[in-house]
Amino acid sequence: MLNRVNRVAVIGTGFVGSSYAFALLNQGITEELVLIDVNKDKAEGDAMDLNHGLPFAPSRTKIWFGSYADCQNADVVVITAGANQKPGETRLDLVEKNTRIFKGIVEEIMESGFDGIIIVATNPVDILTYAVWKFSGLPKNRVIGSGTILDTARFRFLLGDYFDVDTRNVHAYIIGEHGDTELPVWSHADIAGTTISEWTKNKQGYHQKDLDEIFVNVRDAAYQIIERKGATFYGIAMGLVRLTKAILENENSVLTVSAYLEGEYGHNDIFIGVPAVVNRNGIREVVQLDLSKGEQEKFNHSVQVLKKTMEPVLFNND
Repeated sequence: MLNRVNRVAVIGTGFVGSSYAFALLNQGITEELVLIDVNKDKAEGDAMDLNHGLPFAPSRTKIWFGSYADCQNADVVVITAGANQKPGETRLDLVEKNTRIFKGIVEEIMESGFDGIIIVATNPVDILTYAVWKFSGLPKNRVIGSGTILDTARFRFLLGDYFDVDTRNVHAYIIGEHGDTELPVWSHADIAGTTISEWTKNKQGYHQKDLDEIFVNVRDAAYQIIERKGATFYGIAMGLVRLTKAILENENSVLTVSAYLEGEYGHNDIFIGVPAVVNRNGIREVVQLDLSKGEQEKFNHSVQVLKKTMEPVLFNND
């Protein structure tokens, strides 16, 4: 065990993959980092560039560009490859083309002898996480989508900004599809143990309409960013690093990831964004919040939209 090192493999070195690798290196999360991309020159260039920053890194990390064979000894494989969301395009519009891409990727990963945890970041993340689970044959706890980890971070940031408190002291969740049908869990949103509704009621200058607008800005953040700079990558990269750290350091942290439901929230056979306890074995358990009637109805709608969208694509790809 003393010689055991953590290895992370990144599949896809586009905006998200390279930003994730950079953030991973800066935080010193893993001892080995392998970059894999169909564009080998890009992966090699990223590996060279990151290696040149090692003298400034908090810890020693071995970084190289490699092939799917390097997944064999990886603890975590992070898939960021696939077609990107274009201006005016929803995440669900990407289903068919990215499912096709992912079938080939997952086959290559599993042929290497990989037996670790796969994190999926590519959109539509909930559906592609389900696809990876099906294609890989891995246990459900060892396939994790980034889910609403970024939406939750955006939510907490905007609430912290609105109430002028440190975003790390805001406890609130976005659940459901990582997309247009996601929902805020206002019934469990609080700052320092005081509910958001109490903050709004008991302090002057705060209004419910502002909170409603905050959620809209969370839900539509990707569209706003894509319109301005073409893609989102820094926020999700840091979210992926947080998830990787929770796994490699066996933290038992609660993160809003895309997890498989088996009766939780009244649903089965779906990967969707919910709070879950994450450790070295992947998802230890799904945390079931007691939703209000309205929240449960919105969550049900989110599940139905995902199932309807994935059915013609995934269930014909077995």
